[in-house]
Amino acid sequence: MSVNLYDQANELERAIRQSDEFTNLKEMYNAVNNDESAKGIFENFRDIQLSLQQKQMNGEEITQEEIEQAQKTAQLVQQHELIAQLMDAEQRMSMTIQELNKVIMKPLEELYGSMENNNTQQ
Repeated sequence: MSVNLYDQANELERAIRQSDEFTNLKEMYNAVNNDESAKGIFENFRDIQLSLQQKQMNGEEITQEEIEQAQKTAQLVQQHELIAQLMDAEQRMSMTIQELNKVIMKPLEELYGSMENNNTQQ
């Protein structure tokens, strides 16, 4: 009996969308976007994060000034209740995705793990 992995992946997507973690994340995301102050701080924080990540990927040096700006913005983010709640919801969703990834990768890990065990036993 053949299993259509794409159908099952689409079922998983629907389950994720219906999960408490995703529902909470979506509610918090909307709350931040509906609050002008929170939205501005959050967008600024994301822009700084993306800019620093891009510099790292390009092998560019990050200046002390950029580090200080990122730290100040991170402090603002942590102090804003809505954004802190959003980031907490993001963290919970990320943990859920990591756990799902472990489950999805288990057959490959078992396969390659058994191959390694066979090679070391020979």
